[in-house]
Amino acid sequence: MSSFWRGWLNVWGWLVIVFGLVLAGGGLDATDGPVEMLYGVLGNGAAFDWTPHLRFSVALMGAVTMGWGLTFLATFMAAHRLGDQAAPVWRLATAGVLLWFVVDSALSVATGFWLNAVSNTGLLVGYLAPVLATGAMGGRRA
Repeated sequence: MSSFWRGWLNVWGWLVIVFGLVLAGGGLDATDGPVEMLYGVLGNGAAFDWTPHLRFSVALMGAVTMGWGLTFLATFMAAHRLGDQAAPVWRLATAGVLLWFVVDSALSVATGFWLNAVSNTGLLVGYLAPVLATGAMGGRRA
């Protein structure tokens, strides 16, 4: 994989981590502003109310998202070091991204937050572009 695509995936991973940090900020009154703005953009028009359960859930999603991004950075590092032997790693990582995309997007639409499915599509494309362009899952390498 070229240094361009490696850099692309590293930026992708760091963006996931930053997004998780924004979500984690929803756990506290003092740092929940960015999450409120995000929900305002993605929202279905419902009134927004920070209940203790919502605050906990959003903060927990943020922690999981930060961990997911860091795990992907580690996966990318390992896959790059494996070189031509990394196809199984790329296939499993891609299966994980696709599983997340299908479940998250379907539930987003079902709960009235369809715009989240649109942003999910951008994240999916951002991951798939280098993986498919380089043949990392098996086949040719760029």
